[in-house]
Amino acid sequence: MSADYTADEMMTVAAARMLRNGAVCFVGIGLPSTAANLARLTHAPDAVLVYESGPIGAKPSVLPLSIGDGNLAETADTVVSTPEIFRYWLQGGRIDVGFLGAAQIDRFANINTTVVGPYNKPKVRLPGAGGAPEISSSAREVLIVVKQNKRTFVEKLDFITSVGFLTGGDARARAGLSGSGPVAVITDLCILRPDPVTRELNVVSIHPGVERATIVASTCWDVRFADACMETQSPQPEELSVLRDLKARTAAAHGAQGEAA
Repeated sequence: MSADYTADEMMTVAAARMLRNGAVCFVGIGLPSTAANLARLTHAPDAVLVYESGPIGAKPSVLPLSIGDGNLAETADTVVSTPEIFRYWLQGGRIDVGFLGAAQIDRFANINTTVVGPYNKPKVRLPGAGGAPEISSSAREVLIVVKQNKRTFVEKLDFITSVGFLTGGDARARAGLSGSGPVAVITDLCILRPDPVTRELNVVSIHPGVERATIVASTCWDVRFADACMETQSPQPEELSVLRDLKARTAAAHGAQGEAA
């Protein structure tokens, strides 16, 4: 990775580029929120950011620590009830993109944010589902941003919190889910997209300075590389400047908690 930027910055910038201008985006807290707000502050000023607590068109000056962060409501175009967000906006087919994170992900882009280990006696109890199951089921498209390592990219999930393509192939369609599912997984090493037939995640773009062997060593399944696998474009100076300013404002506003956002 270049000394000019970090692996986390590469991941965030690559994820932000996926959000098109004007899209209505249902945003998860953490990495998804950082990427979505970077997109809003750069190439996608007309993106409409929606959070499950009710803000629509949120334009936070700093990254939120939670969906209940007052900065979201204060900067939103409007605020509605949580039931309306889910029933009218999400399940009503009005969300273009769902932006999610994950604690674990498998080859078919199913994700776990519930437990690590047995459900009844877990090694780690994670934050839980939140709105992710509904987002993954109903958003027209889903983007997933997550750091890549063998603890995260697992052969089998300990718990399926939110569905990607289930067992692959046409399993998602047969389940009757309205959204088209994950279109990309953006990590600190590469970008993966589902194969159009098998729905297994394939590496389509490798970040500068990352070796294929590193991606293989960071994945528990036999990860495949697309025939036309390319190199991800490095972060541009403006992208880095805006991202770093956003992170600095957040750290100043929230202290140590903000630095982790």
